Amino acid sequence: MTHKIPGNLLTTAMAVMPHTDVTRALETALSLDVPFWPQLPNYNYYEDMYVQAAEHFPGIVLDLDKRTLRFSIDKFAEELEEALLRFDDPTFFDVSETYSAVYHRFLAMDLADRPAIRGQLEGPISFGFNILDQDERPILFDDTVRPFMLEFMAKRLNVQLARLQKRNPNAFMFVDEPGLQFLFSAMSGYGDLKAKNDLDVFFAQVDRPRGIHLCGNPDWDFLLNLDLDVLSLDVYTNAEIFASYAPGIRRFIERGGLIVWGIVPTGVEAFAQEAIPSLVKRLEEVWRILEAKGVDRAQLIDRAMLSPATCCLVNPDKERTVERAFAAVKEMAKVLHDKYRS
Repeated sequence: MTHKIPGNLLTTAMAVMPHTDVTRALETALSLDVPFWPQLPNYNYYEDMYVQAAEHFPGIVLDLDKRTLRFSIDKFAEELEEALLRFDDPTFFDVSETYSAVYHRFLAMDLADRPAIRGQLEGPISFGFNILDQDERPILFDDTVRPFMLEFMAKRLNVQLARLQKRNPNAFMFVDEPGLQFLFSAMSGYGDLKAKNDLDVFFAQVDRPRGIHLCGNPDWDFLLNLDLDVLSLDVYTNAEIFASYAPGIRRFIERGGLIVWGIVPTGVEAFAQEAIPSLVKRLEEVWRILEAKGVDRAQLIDRAMLSPATCCLVNPDKERTVERAFAAVKEMAKVLHDKYRS
């Protein structure tokens, strides 16, 4: 890996937030070391991560009133030629002000003094699983649409990354792929070998630094062996399972990969059951297991960021617990930094 995203226990978070106050959401994102532009589906359906990824995608049928996102193969055929004619136009792949209330505000800020900044886009596997065509079939299974989708999403990532890198040279991207946890189910109809090939094709077109975020529990070796620079996960939920993949984690770290340890729960009930000492203990236990299996702890910490465990849109107190989780991530980072970096 030629691009090293700064680690060293810096803090960041996933982009999807429950806020309906745009300014408050942006201020919350900016409270972390590595800020990002928030995605706010409770504010506007355009802000849904699938809808944002679908902007200008040929064949998309968006119904804002019903909050549905579908696909028509006939519409795809009608719109494909025009889309291909605009493939060298960066504005075609960028996020418009209609589809994000904060993206352009974020880009207008002076972010050069931050250790890094981050953007995000829904990944092609999850997008392809989630968007259904006129026959109720995921577009991921369409051999005509899927190759186009891989190239389209790669272009979107590259355009956004280029814009972010003008604001901060250490900018990087999350490809949000919650759908990857379903690849290893017999019900998916889309196996891991096909996914590996498609993701290799996809990431070969994506500029570095590049990474994947997901909150679920996939085959971790599958992800650790992809050509990625960063892996962001919910270790609060998946600690024991993830710790069992020590050889893959060691190889990932040794080749310069960075892990974003999602350790602070954002759900109101889980958050209420934890405190900074218990969360520190939980994370250190994973590190202890990995160290016992041959992963160098100093190297692990050098290539580590901290974040909340998951996004959360449904708390009864709306933004409050999520904001408290962001603050707890910062507290944890200080405790761990004082312990390991003093």
